[in-house]
Amino acid sequence: MESSTGPTWGRCWRTGRRSLLTVDIRLATEPDLPGIFFIYDREVREGVATFDTEVKTAAERQQWFADHRLPRHPLIVALEADEIVGWGSLSPWSARCAYIRTAENSVYVRAGCQGRGIGKALLADLLERGRAAGLGVIAARIVEGNPASIRLHEAFGFETVGVMRRVGEKFGRILDVRIMQRRMDGPAN
Repeated sequence: MESSTGPTWGRCWRTGRRSLLTVDIRLATEPDLPGIFFIYDREVREGVATFDTEVKTAAERQQWFADHRLPRHPLIVALEADEIVGWGSLSPWSARCAYIRTAENSVYVRAGCQGRGIGKALLADLLERGRAAGLGVIAARIVEGNPASIRLHEAFGFETVGVMRRVGEKFGRILDVRIMQRRMDGPAN
């Protein structure tokens, strides 16, 4: 939905609703990119959930979208009343071929919409898509000091496999990163 001043994303923040809600989850399409990057760019500029420090250009956004068209690396959105309230993706863990069975998940929920089950819905969908695509492991890199993301991943069976100390720096802070993984094959399911 567009207004005379631009996109009207932000319903959750304006209304302050905190109830659990039903969201629709679907594969992202190119017209979803402004809504996805509305959420992501805020974290780039103000948060530490991503270690990106500059907003992506239009060309970089297009390439990122193109990189998420394979079944092993989907890009999904969560919609409430046709507005994007969150998004998630599976991305290659590494460009090295031996890592083909491993993906890294990303889940972002619009400011003001957290705590309502949107992240859970996105992560559940990503895990289902990852299993269907034959992934063996889904990993997460979570900056220390983000207990909500750690709890979310633990609720879905992710385990901490290590902490990389002092590997990031953003806004003058030195940051640790927790590595978590969920085995999609074998007895640990």
